[in-house]
Amino acid sequence: MTLKVSLSGSASKAVAEYVPGLVSDKIASRIFSKDHTLWGKEAESESSIRLGWVDAAKNSLALVPELKLLYAELSAIGLTRIVLCGMGGSSLAPEVIAKTSGLDLVVLDSTDPSQVRAALSGDLAKTVVVVSSKSGSTVETDSQKRSFEAAFEAAGIDKTSRIFIVTDPDSPMHKQAKADGYRIFLADPTVGGRYSGLTAFGVVPTMLAGCDTEAILKSAISATEGLSRDDEGNPGIVLGAAIARSANGHAFKDKLGFVPSGTSIIGFGDWVEQLIAESTGKQGRGVLPVVLESNSMEVKAGFDDL
Repeated sequence: MTLKVSLSGSASKAVAEYVPGLVSDKIASRIFSKDHTLWGKEAESESSIRLGWVDAAKNSLALVPELKLLYAELSAIGLTRIVLCGMGGSSLAPEVIAKTSGLDLVVLDSTDPSQVRAALSGDLAKTVVVVSSKSGSTVETDSQKRSFEAAFEAAGIDKTSRIFIVTDPDSPMHKQAKADGYRIFLADPTVGGRYSGLTAFGVVPTMLAGCDTEAILKSAISATEGLSRDDEGNPGIVLGAAIARSANGHAFKDKLGFVPSGTSIIGFGDWVEQLIAESTGKQGRGVLPVVLESNSMEVKAGFDDL
């Protein structure tokens, strides 16, 4: 995988000013070595248990053999309709992966009655449900799970053979699912929900939908080699500096516009919007990401804060 960042205007100036310091401070390699001191003393205790995303792709390869076998077993008996119940970070990444791969994955990320009815109206005889909740206490996801449990029971279908649980170890959902006899896939508790796309939350539903997620994981592992280098050409360092420095001191551009028309990744803008929106602004300063079209008024006008 090759990553490239092109810059102009104030972003280019911000990078020229800021990147050399990031390189000399070895920010990239320290992130990939899980140096929790990077986020300051107040955040040390939390950051020390939230850096599992650094090697999430590598660790998730262990899931692949089991999921390949499960996919083959389900396909052999005609279970080809996969429904994912989850909110936010538990559903956005797998939805993007499935759509980009051209595969059918029914994503239920709402408790809106019409959407729940639509998800339940499919052929239950061919349906498998993946219920994803990192905390294991998400009310919306639990409600979705209960709806499918009732539907399977009403249809005379063993719910434990059709519903799979993805959650963190020892969460309320893990404990309940274990007691109820469900098959459970445990996620890495050191990976925050919005960064969980390459953990069990993204891997389980996409592989059951038929996606070659193993190839995606290997591609991600390959990309990390360049992203972990303390080099002024590191695209992660360059992009981070352009966004952060522009927002917090250089030209004060606190709006980040995404024009996803140039990518083949379907839904990329919405996914990245959540990643950035949930990750910044913790100390009263942050970046507001906005998904735009190439002909949007905001793009044409060239606002000073965008």
